[in-house]
Amino acid sequence: MINNKELQSVSTMGAFDRYRYFIKKIADSGMLWIIKNNDGEFALSEVESNVLLSMWSAKDFIKSCLNGVWEKYIPKSVTLEEFETELMPIIKSKNYLLDIFPVNNKAGFVVALEEFITDLNTELSNYG
Repeated sequence: MINNKELQSVSTMGAFDRYRYFIKKIADSGMLWIIKNNDGEFALSEVESNVLLSMWSAKDFIKSCLNGVWEKYIPKSVTLEEFETELMPIIKSKNYLLDIFPVNNKAGFVVALEEFITDLNTELSNYG
C-alpha cells in the first residue's frame, strides 16, 4: 500500500524519474501492474502510430488513469515471471512499446521492450 505522501510525490515526478522509480520498485517487489477489461483485453493507447501497453509499480497509482476509455478496466498484478512468460511474447509479436507509469491521463516514459529488459536486469543484478 502506498501512502498519500508517496502517491503525491511520485505522481508529480517527471516521466523519466517515474520510470527509474518503477524499475527499482518492481525489481524489489517482483511484481508490476497492468489494466485489463472484463474481456481480458489490455488497456492500450496509441502515440504517433505506436501502440503502447501501460504498466505501473503499484495498484494505487493506476486510479488516476481509470477514466474515459479505461473507466471499466481492472488493475491486475503480474509477477516478473508472468511478465517474462506471458506478456513478453505478446509485446514482441504485436510490436508494442511500453508506457511506463502514466499518471492523470498523461503518458509515462515510453520505452522499447529490449531497453526495458536491459534496465530491469541491471537493477535486478543489484539484488544479487
